[in-house]
Formats: sequence, structure tokens, C-alpha cells
Amino acid sequence: MLNAYQPGNHFLQIPGPTNVPDRILRAMAAPTIDHRGPEFGKLSRGVLEDLRRIFRTSNPVVIYPSSGTGAWEAALSNTLSRGDHVLMFETGHFATLWRALAGRLGIEVDFVPGDWRRGADPEVVETRLTEDKAHRIKAVCVVHNETSTGVVSRIGEIRQAMDRANHPALLFVDTISSLASIDFRHDEWRVDVTVGCSQKGLMLPPGLGFNAISDKAMKASETAALPRSYWRWEEMLETNKNGFFPYTPATNLLYGLRAALDMLLEEGLDAVFARHDRHGEATRQAVRAWGLEVQCLDEREFSGSLTAVRVPDGHDADAFRKVVLEHFNMSLGNGLSKLQGKVFRIGHLGNFSDPMLAGTLAGVEMGLELAGVPHRSGGVQAALDSLKGAH
Repeated sequence: MLNAYQPGNHFLQIPGPTNVPDRILRAMAAPTIDHRGPEFGKLSRGVLEDLRRIFRTSNPVVIYPSSGTGAWEAALSNTLSRGDHVLMFETGHFATLWRALAGRLGIEVDFVPGDWRRGADPEVVETRLTEDKAHRIKAVCVVHNETSTGVVSRIGEIRQAMDRANHPALLFVDTISSLASIDFRHDEWRVDVTVGCSQKGLMLPPGLGFNAISDKAMKASETAALPRSYWRWEEMLETNKNGFFPYTPATNLLYGLRAALDMLLEEGLDAVFARHDRHGEATRQAVRAWGLEVQCLDEREFSGSLTAVRVPDGHDADAFRKVVLEHFNMSLGNGLSKLQGKVFRIGHLGNFSDPMLAGTLAGVEMGLELAGVPHRSGGVQAALDSLKGAH
């Protein structure tokens, strides 16, 4: 570090965990209460009810004390059996991790290869399911917003492709970095299990995982044979009816979740999505003005949660990130696995405003200069012009 002390707030501009607002921090600082008492039951019932509005579902949402990885496992273990086949897509690092988890559970994965610059292709979904005359594929698993690439898969079109194929497969969607940031419709798109977590668009620290569950998924759980105990839906849903949990919940995170839901509903989900869209477009305008390249190639799949930026050949994105951290006390997301050293990621999700984005992009532009990364000036101004135009 250049100095032992750096004044001002640290700019945490990774795509999660995101900045936790003061209102949520204050809510979590409340004294712990009896998680079997009436006050907690009332809190939980309200949280569980309003959480449905975020997923846009009238069906139950289960809350686990877990990471998103736990919620991945819960989705699979409650609905599938060892040897079942699922269709997955190599859209990036996290899709690859979900595939590995499924394999460890004994699930057979048909993993459609990808270039990490596009989302899951609805036409491929339709073709694969149409060819599956014996209905061996039990589920289609898609990452909605791939956090490693800033690419959004078009879930509504994937549902339409499944319908055209007239295939009974379940549809599982990972919304870990899109929930409460990018438009998502669990019921309308007839998603069977939506996976989410707390530390991104919901503006909380890590520690809560979610499954939104369709009637079809609940029916599948009756015959699913994968072992499950901690992740079992049935006990969770039964005790949730009265606002309680079958084991100790993350009490103070639920206080924070109550505050987060209030903030999102006060702003209005459509306004939340529009804000994220605005920040994504302004960031891409800055990248173009710098003469750099966005990782996502299809404008239909641009992300409102984050932007992954490719650095020119011969330059190291991690060396650039180090310069930004040391000079401006700002953290940018690193490139993961195949993209290590090739991209840096700008998170613009959660508790985030226009001036915060302007400051972030100013830090990036100054860092490009200090790190000797070839670029043109004017990215910040292009972003400001985009933001003003959006208003």
C-alpha cells in the first residue's frame, strides 16, 4: 500500500458481496430475540411473505442459513435422484461450479460448451429437448446472470423453447447475482426452482440462501431419491407456516432482510431494475469511450449487475486492479479461472447510485492511466452523458 491510512470510504465495487447500507446495518445490530417466540414468528412470517414479491411468485420461498452454493445443492437434492440427467450450459465460472456440484451428487450432466461471452442459447435448449424422446433429461439448469462474465441468459425465451419442445423437464435458475437487480419472474416464466442468496442485490452480508419452489418441483420432491436432511424442503415449509424454522435461523440476518425488503419495495421493483439498467448502460458507454471491450458480445444479454471489461493483449487485469486498490482504495472484481488476468469486473448492483458510479468510473479511468493500459480518455464523461440522458 502507498500509505498505512487512506482517507474516505473504501469503494467496494466487486459484484458481491456488495455494500451494506447503514439502514440494514442498524437493523442487524438489534438485540437477538428468542427464535421460538411470538415476536420472531411475526417477523419471519412477514419476511417470508414479502420475499415472494421479490421473486415474483405466489409460491413458497425457503430461507436457509447458507451461501448460494448451499441453495444450489438444495435445488438439486430435493428434486432429483442419482443417475438423473440434467442439461447445463457453460456460460462462465459459476455455471461450471454448479455443474461440478451436480456431478458430485451423482447427477449426469449434459454440459453444453460455451465461450463465456454469451448466455444459454434457447435454440439449443429446444433442440436438445426435442431430441430427448425418452425424456431422460429431468431438469434444465441455467445461471441467469453469470457473475464471472456479466452475461444474462434469456430465461423467458428458454421457457418458450422448453414449451415448444413439449418436454416435461424442470427449469432451475440461479439468480444469485440478478435477484433484486435484473428483471426476473418466477411464476410468469414457470421456473420450478429459483436459487438466490443474500449478499448481492438484497444488500445483505453473506449467509442466507433461497429456494423459490413451484408446485411441480414440490411434486418432484416426493419421489426424488438423493439424500437430504439439512436441505429438506418439507420440514422447512411446515415450520415456516407459523414463522419458525426446523433449526436455528440466522436471526440477525433476518432483521437485515426485513430492512432490505422494505427498501426495495419502497423504491419499487421496476424502479430498482431501471436503476440497474441505467448503471449498466452508462458503464458500457464508458468502456466503449476508453476503447476497451465488454466481455458480453450480445446486447440482448448485457447485465445491469456488473460489467466485465477485457484488457488489451499483453496487459494484466490483476496488475491494473492492484494499482486501483493501492492508489484509490477501490476494489474491482478479478477475472475467474479462464478469465484470470484477462478481465476486471465493475460491480454496479445493490445499494448504488449515479454519483457512486461516477466515482467508480473515475477511479477506473485514472487507474488505466497509472497502470499504462492503452485507452482513450473521456469514459467518465460518456457515462455522465448517458446517466443524464436516462433521467
